[in-house]
Amino acid sequence: MLLPGPLPGEAGGASRLTVTATGTLRTVLDELAGSWPRLARRIRDERGDLRRYVNVYVDGEDCRHVGGLDTPVGYGAEVQVLPSVAGG
Repeated sequence: MLLPGPLPGEAGGASRLTVTATGTLRTVLDELAGSWPRLARRIRDERGDLRRYVNVYVDGEDCRHVGGLDTPVGYGAEVQVLPSVAGG
């Protein structure tokens, strides 16, 4: 899992994490929550849905256009989490 921008601070400074779960994005994020709960709260809201301002890509595909949290994640897949950046 790749974590650019401000997210590595929520994962002990790591910009790349290894998650062994496969199946769906939901399963991967559930494992992530067990190891890095602060990071997980930045990615999903209280209901467990992806936060509006966070974009998640699985092997380069925006999960919101593939299947949301039910997007398939196979062994060795690359998951990238990109928080939206606003400013002016």
